Amino acid sequence: MTSAEGILTPGPAPSSGRIRAFLRLVMIEHSVFALPFAYIASLTAMYQKDERIDWWKLLLVTVAMVGLRTFAMACNRIIDREIDARNPRTAGRELVTGAVTVRSAWTGALVAVVFFLGAAGLLNPLCLALAPLAVIPMVVYPYGKRFTNFPHAILGLAQAIGPVGAWLAVTGGWSWDAVILGLAVGVWIGGFDLIFACQDVAADRAHGVLSTPARFGIPAALYGSRVCHVITTALLVWYALATHAGPFFWVGLMVVAAAFVYEHSIVRPHDLSRLNRAFFTVNGFVGISLFFFALCDLVSRGLGW
Repeated sequence: MTSAEGILTPGPAPSSGRIRAFLRLVMIEHSVFALPFAYIASLTAMYQKDERIDWWKLLLVTVAMVGLRTFAMACNRIIDREIDARNPRTAGRELVTGAVTVRSAWTGALVAVVFFLGAAGLLNPLCLALAPLAVIPMVVYPYGKRFTNFPHAILGLAQAIGPVGAWLAVTGGWSWDAVILGLAVGVWIGGFDLIFACQDVAADRAHGVLSTPARFGIPAALYGSRVCHVITTALLVWYALATHAGPFFWVGLMVVAAAFVYEHSIVRPHDLSRLNRAFFTVNGFVGISLFFFALCDLVSRGLGW
């Protein structure tokens, strides 16, 4: 289980109400986790290319990222709806209560993936050719908890695609710098998903749902999360060195490192009362703050509007 529940009273609703219910279903606001890193990759690639922001490509990257993430979340909710119904924490989700029908959820997912593929096609031929490959881990991830104790790693792999794709969108070519950033994002998200999964240990064990906390215990999962975030910090340092980042980016890295320390200080094996603060508030802050400092750094080095 990797997202907070949404609670909505079931019943017929007008079209606008169904759209709002679908957006709650896919937690559209959680794009804040991965989207900033796609922007960091895009803007760094633009800086290296000609030191100018290509607003059209940045818009297409946004559409592609939000479209793919929306598709992934909709598939997650559809595939997991029976598991969600058996878990008290997630029993209020829209597909469980009937606020969103399975048919509506599939329709929303298909619309989202069409937007993703359309944006990829408008970016460049390579993005379009690779786009179907990006869809695969998004569909595999929900099934991961049925065959592996490490579904969090599949989620991390899926999220690592974002920065790599954003860089490809700008340059049309491969970049190992983007791979470093993608790995940092993937390990970071996999790490905080370990924290979030801790609250479902009892339900997961009762119903045979696989996860690292359910298999190895909450203390081991929290330790694994700390290791992931140490690796994330190291990868971000590597990325900064590889892209010759300036002082602003390094300040941003220190802020992110401090946020990680705070995150792991407020979640304890026998005290998960502040888990939502660690998951939503701190990790949202990590993405937004690093993007802010990265943008300041690129502008200070000559990135033009």
